[in-house]
Amino acid sequence: MALPTTTDVITRFNQAFVDHDPAAFTGLIGDDCVMEAVQPAPDGARYEGREACLAFWQAIAEDRTTQFEPEDVQVAGERATIRWRYRFGDGPADSVRGVNLMHVRDGLIVEALGYSKTAGEVPLAAETGLDG
Repeated sequence: MALPTTTDVITRFNQAFVDHDPAAFTGLIGDDCVMEAVQPAPDGARYEGREACLAFWQAIAEDRTTQFEPEDVQVAGERATIRWRYRFGDGPADSVRGVNLMHVRDGLIVEALGYSKTAGEVPLAAETGLDG
């Protein structure tokens, strides 16, 4: 039997969040998976191993007060980039946009690095003298 493609794996991964279906992650995550969450700044929490990554993603998927919305997915071989919006309320400011850099090997997710836009104050280059 052929292994699922990177596109197949990432499609199932995203749909698990959209459908709030934590069980859908079963069979998608490699034993040696490494995941870096978007928080806490500046580096995000790091989760190592299938069970740790599975528990983190399942907890997000179970939370029906939030909504994950994939905006764009690009796949190149074993790599995928997912641009997304994560909604945690009804107001216009109750969301954050971000990106996950994914690595799928042998039909399983082995790396997921999450980055997001921040709601905090980040000085622009012109304000710091770094604009050249």
